Amino acid sequence: MTVHIFETTGQFKEAVAKYPVVIVDAFATWCGPCKAIAPQIAKWAQDPEFKDKIYFAKFDVDHLPELAQELGIRAMPTFIFYKDGERVDELMGANPPALLNLLRKYLGNNSGAGASSDSHPEPPSL
Repeated sequence: MTVHIFETTGQFKEAVAKYPVVIVDAFATWCGPCKAIAPQIAKWAQDPEFKDKIYFAKFDVDHLPELAQELGIRAMPTFIFYKDGERVDELMGANPPALLNLLRKYLGNNSGAGASSDSHPEPPSL
């Protein structure tokens, strides 16, 4: 999967409603840390660990100021995580280790926290 660019607020709302896990990068073209972390985000979007499991998207806060205001963006970059249409987490700043931890946190089972009885059975004891 690639990193999708939202050109409209409608595209943002559609993606959050459609995909189980969405990460949205609120960035600015003049933001140095945004430019620094962008290649890492693109790499994760192609990584088999996340590809086709997390919808990666971003929007330029100067191009969509109304969306930035609606989301309460106060610094760039800000990464907002959505799971099943609900905003579940946020990370401000270009912090690859913290961002990777959040990606892995929300990558897990899409049905909620904890293991269910119909999850993988225990292997037999030897």
